[in-house]
This record gives sequence, structure tokens and C-alpha cells, in this order.
Amino acid sequence: MARAPAPDLSVVLPSYRHAALALASAEELARYLDGTDLTWEIVLVDDGGGDFPHELADGPRGRGCLSCVRLPENRGKGAAVRAGMLAAAGRCRVYTDADLPFQLSLFPLTVEYVLGRRFHMVVGDRTLPGSRYHLKVACTRRLASFAFSRFANHLVTGGFYDTQCGFKGFRSDVAEAIFSRSVIERFAFDVEILYLALKYRLDIKRVPVVLRRNDTSSVRLARDSSRMIGDVLRIKLHQMAGHYAIEEMRDLLSQDVAEDAARLAGTPNRAR
Repeated sequence: MARAPAPDLSVVLPSYRHAALALASAEELARYLDGTDLTWEIVLVDDGGGDFPHELADGPRGRGCLSCVRLPENRGKGAAVRAGMLAAAGRCRVYTDADLPFQLSLFPLTVEYVLGRRFHMVVGDRTLPGSRYHLKVACTRRLASFAFSRFANHLVTGGFYDTQCGFKGFRSDVAEAIFSRSVIERFAFDVEILYLALKYRLDIKRVPVVLRRNDTSSVRLARDSSRMIGDVLRIKLHQMAGHYAIEEMRDLLSQDVAEDAARLAGTPNRAR
């Protein structure tokens, strides 16, 4: 039996004890994506919360489909996103928070950048002109996010200040290569993902984001700050020990250039 073609877009929504919100978001997103010309899937990930309905079945939803990955215990947002991204089948794969915090137009825009304009990765950036984020977020959280991003930037992701925005998209081969090697399981996993993208000089498109809502944050400054700092130090140690060598990524850029050159070689030169 022939395999079904890969959907254009996979959206991964990790959840820990927010099943009702995640399911409502999946329905909202399904209605939105049905109004586009994309084929799609939504992958819900239960990070050990155990609150998703047992009768929830994988299957079609409108023009796309819905599936659920269930982790046996709570391991952290990074582990949940990793499980969802590796279970996904889309040619473009996006993860975001279960409350769909940012404008829905980011999803077809990301597909255009990844599949149409051949960026390897699309990253939401709250510091860009056109972003609207800070007015709806507590001052203490803004300051903590800024301080953590500067710390991570200094040690790992030089020149990339907004490491923690909860919207990132990938070409499928890039997603599989990065997430099969990532190890950070909690909130600092975004830093690790960006480090790997920068290490292999991926083509990254930064896009402004507009915050619609902020219902699922489980970060507690006193509890999680030391964990996040510790995870960034772990990333640095893995980096220094050479543990982030990903064979599939080494020749990725040169392969892309060769494919583009081969495609253009068969196209008449209209510049003459």
C-alpha cells in the first residue's frame, strides 16, 4: 500500500495538565488551517499529565488530522516538544504553546518561508519591530526573560537575543537531525535548539510575533531560574566535549546549493 503524502505542515502542541485548553486550541487551529490551501496535522503531546481523554483517537479533522503522543511521566517541555517533532510527518514542522499564544497567520507564513523560500528554520522574535508582547506580560517575567537571554547569548547563542520565544518552525530533515540529538528536557531546550542551528550555520528567518494570550506558562522564577542556568551550562559542556556533532547537518548547506544549481541549470536564462 502506498504511503500517504507528507502534509505541508505539522503543528506540535505540548501540554502538561492543560488538556482541555490544548484540545480547544487544536479545534481552533484546525478551523483556521482548513481555510488555507495547506495540508496539515496537529500533534498533541501529553507530557505525563494523564488528563487527555482515553477515548481521544487519532484521525481526520477537516482537511487535516489530529494525533496524540502520550509520555508515561512528566519530563519537561523540551522532552515533550522533541517527542512531538520526531512523531510528526510534515514537510514543515512548527512547535508552539498549547494556548496558541501568537497570531495564527504565523503558520502559513512559516510554511512559505520554509517550503517556498527554502529557509531551514523560522524563529519568532519578540524584539523585532512589529512584535507586540511586553504590555501583556508581568514586569518580573520580562526582566527574568531578558536576563536569561543575555546569559544564554553570552555563553552559547552569541548574537541571538530572544532565545525563549515559543514559536519555532523547521524543515523536516532539519527537525529530525536537531531533535534526534538534543538532550535538554526543560525550559532551556530552546537555547540548545538555537545553538545547534547556529553551529551548523542554518538559514534562519526571524519573524515578529503578536501575543494574543498567555494562559499556559508554568515557569516559576524561584524554582526554575537555577534549573535553566544549569541547563545552559550543560549545553556549554556538551559543546566543549564535542557531543553535538550531527553528521546529517555537516553537508546540508552544500547539498542545498547543489540542488538549487541543478534545478536552475534546467531553467532558461531569462536575464538575457
